[in-house]
Amino acid sequence: EVRRLKEQADGDLLVGGATLAGTAIRAGLVDVIGLMVAPVIIGGGKPALPRDVHLDLRLTDSRTFPSGTVWLEYHVGGGSSD
Repeated sequence: EVRRLKEQADGDLLVGGATLAGTAIRAGLVDVIGLMVAPVIIGGGKPALPRDVHLDLRLTDSRTFPSGTVWLEYHVGGGSSD
């Protein structure tokens, strides 16, 4: 059903949450992965990305905010970011 929605969508479909995003990544439905990294260590919790998947990623955007938080955008498929 999600593949059908993706094919028919006029724009981007967003998936959030470690469990749902992990399922979409495993199913090959994700083209872009965006991560916000904050300069805080809390420890524990769910991993942001599934542990049982290997994907080559290509960095396509990054931004650093005054707070020290960093936005990273990766396209699935790897290759050079040049």
